[in-house]
Amino acid sequence: MPEISRFYGIAITMNFREHNPPHFHATYQDYEISVDIKTGLVNGKMSKRALKMVFEWLDLHKDELMEDWDLAQDRKTLLKITPLS
Repeated sequence: MPEISRFYGIAITMNFREHNPPHFHATYQDYEISVDIKTGLVNGKMSKRALKMVFEWLDLHKDELMEDWDLAQDRKTLLKITPLS
């Protein structure tokens, strides 16, 4: 899975030609989640603090995430997205 961003130990990745709905994956320590880009629905478990940062980052970068989703569906190189700072 190509990494598209990393901040505070949280790695954000996206698979090529992944199933719908559009989503990304986030890992932190032993936690792993997938997050629906449009709705914010989460599958998996993550610490409350890390999850709050993932949601803050998602709110800032929804358009860029959808652009990367479209690139991933076409198996094109994904763009890096600015980390949360």
